[in-house]
Amino acid sequence: MKKIFTLLSLFICFASASAYTERNLLTSKYDMQQLKAALLCDQSWVPYPAYTDRTGWNALLGDARGNVIAHGEKQLDFKWNVIKATDYLAYERTGERMIMQDPFEENRRGLNALLLAELAEGEGRFMDQIINGVFQACETTSWTISAHVPRQTSRRSLPDWREPVIDLTSAGYGMTLSWIYYFLQDQLNQVDPAIAQRIKFEVDRRVLQPFIDDLPSSWWTASYWKPGDIINNWNPWCNHNVLQCFLLVEDDCERLTQAVWQGMESVDRFINYVSADGACEEGPSYWGHAAGKMYDYLQVLYYATNGAINLFDEPQVRNMGEYISRSYIGDGWVVNFADASAKGGGDAALIYRYGDATNSKEMKQFAASLLKGKKPTISYGNDTFRSLESMRSYQPLQQVSPIHQHPTCTWYPETQFCYMTNRDGLFFAAKGGHNNESHNHNDVGTFLLYADNKPLLIDAGVGTYTKKTFSPERYTIWTMQTNYHNLPLINGYAQQFGREFKATNPQCNAKKSTFSLDIASAYPAEAGIDSYNRQYTLKGKTLIINDAYRLKEVKADNQLVFLTAVSPTQTADGKLLIAVDGIEATLHYPSGWQVVTEPIHLDDKRLSNVWGENIYRTVLTQTNTPAQGRFEIKIVKH
Repeated sequence: MKKIFTLLSLFICFASASAYTERNLLTSKYDMQQLKAALLCDQSWVPYPAYTDRTGWNALLGDARGNVIAHGEKQLDFKWNVIKATDYLAYERTGERMIMQDPFEENRRGLNALLLAELAEGEGRFMDQIINGVFQACETTSWTISAHVPRQTSRRSLPDWREPVIDLTSAGYGMTLSWIYYFLQDQLNQVDPAIAQRIKFEVDRRVLQPFIDDLPSSWWTASYWKPGDIINNWNPWCNHNVLQCFLLVEDDCERLTQAVWQGMESVDRFINYVSADGACEEGPSYWGHAAGKMYDYLQVLYYATNGAINLFDEPQVRNMGEYISRSYIGDGWVVNFADASAKGGGDAALIYRYGDATNSKEMKQFAASLLKGKKPTISYGNDTFRSLESMRSYQPLQQVSPIHQHPTCTWYPETQFCYMTNRDGLFFAAKGGHNNESHNHNDVGTFLLYADNKPLLIDAGVGTYTKKTFSPERYTIWTMQTNYHNLPLINGYAQQFGREFKATNPQCNAKKSTFSLDIASAYPAEAGIDSYNRQYTLKGKTLIINDAYRLKEVKADNQLVFLTAVSPTQTADGKLLIAVDGIEATLHYPSGWQVVTEPIHLDDKRLSNVWGENIYRTVLTQTNTPAQGRFEIKIVKH
């Protein structure tokens, strides 16, 4: 039964911003004794065939077997990358992280592809190269990327071998090596027992023991959480990888049980932090690493306890899953608030598995629709668990009907996201919330508008991450600023960073297709704003924006900012034409306002891969702004 996401067509919803809530879904539903009784400590939980079970692997892979082997063959001559000290040091010297990260990730992907190919073929052809990859990984000083190494005591980007830091990649590398240990231990021992022993030693030293010790550098466990702190995708992502490391290489059942319980407490904190409405404040690009990793974690926990520990019937868990189908606009476009990209859709196999576990027909059919009539693909990447699970879902996913339909209105009352769509092909999304969300932009009240899956008013997204991205200089980056979102600059001021800079009185009226809020509190006190109420109304082929404001005094003319993927054309006073791939719309604004449009050249591939060489920023200036006023903007599809 859908609770939060039921079509709200009969009433108005009111909400405040999300807050940490002590639900503790795992540790309140289960205790340590239940975990001890249920936990399978001998790897008998693993749902995949043994390496020597050729019949099992052939049946699991079906006609995908050849592709898996062919993908691995490309790595037979792979030259394992050496990560130099200067590659790490580049992060603190120049802010550059990819010079270290790209070759490092290439090694991880290569090792995963080789493992999958050997499991598919089973003839030992890939073993030497797997051993080379294992040896290279174990000889590497750190499995932590340069951008995350400064979590160590020295705060430097050169890793100190005496102080392992568990991050997204170190736990992920440990997970892949743990699966190699599980599947191929006997075959490795035939070559030299030191290989498997080294894997176990390094996984314990770099992942297991640091997790048991719960060091401050492992901030993502949220053991040190206090009100106001963010708990983001690192929590389920790292916990998911750490859990597999323990389950696959730990022989001591007492230590294993303690670690699993410790992880359950940690993941509870993440679920507590996420709003019950299930929205991912980090956006669809991060859903796979946030809700998706939480699902993966819960699935491994379900396997490892033979189904005894199961949260898949919890409404919040299902809501978190269905967020990804609701946020998909169409033709690859998604609602991209915060650091999310406007292009995506998601991993069909992951979405299917999540939907299957939570009995969400919506998710399963959405997953099938993403395939566009093609067969599913095996996930290669660097996440061995997802690769293996994509094999399990490969055949059942092909049996699902491909359907994706938007409800007329989806309202996330705690996160304050509002999506509306209609029969005239318009898709609208807006947000309230506050300016200290995970991967935050100063964008309270911003909106997107698509017509027939074409972007009319956009959110640029975010560029390639550098040291500045997650530093005190974050809001010097243009993509993070109010000035580059579909928002007003009020009395000459933009919004500021901080949880106190927020929307008030957000209201979603699904019957009237309106979303309204007061954004005055998102701006600094010196802006002198008593109120700034904005209401969006979706009506037929038109989006109507009604703004009403009151200032203590006028310091500067108000301005409205609009971002578009194409350069708008002024066809008359008060009219701007926006034409995107055969879809046309006119933006109507008050006569006499000043209009300036400027191109924003995108020299960052993370942005240009989505939008091309340029996007465009149009600023409408309300000349001779009075201290109190109201006005209307209309975007009308032709």
